[in-house]
Amino acid sequence: MSDILVRAARPGDFAQWRSLYRGYADFYGVEQTEEAAATVWAWVNDPAHEVNALVAEDSGGRLLGLAHYRLAHYRPFARPLSATTGCFLDDLFVAPEHRGCGAADLLLGALRELAAERGWSVVRWITADDNHRARSKYDQVATRTMWVTYDMPPGR
Repeated sequence: MSDILVRAARPGDFAQWRSLYRGYADFYGVEQTEEAAATVWAWVNDPAHEVNALVAEDSGGRLLGLAHYRLAHYRPFARPLSATTGCFLDDLFVAPEHRGCGAADLLLGALRELAAERGWSVVRWITADDNHRARSKYDQVATRTMWVTYDMPPGR
């Protein structure tokens, strides 16, 4: 693990980031257009946007995770019941060929440290019920909550 560095995504990371992000979308069976990926990449590179990204990089400059070669999208959110701010981790992906190398631990650890530095009360994320390998990792570093998530489309 000592040869893996977690850092903020940089504009020159696009090609590797895109490969990881495509792998992430494929993992969840989500069709993703190049236009959609370009939009997300623009968000990541816009300091005024709420989406930020971390990547895990090996000593050869190869991205291992998007928390998809170790890239993590995270954003703060208000928690009115506790009068605190939390961090929501939107995406965590490690390329299948690099799983088990410690990149997920490093990405989650970097977010834990960032949360402490910024005074956030929690780092929260969701995952698919059948994502057993990831859930096994998450059970080691976090507490599963009792909350059930719903999605409601806009409209009447």
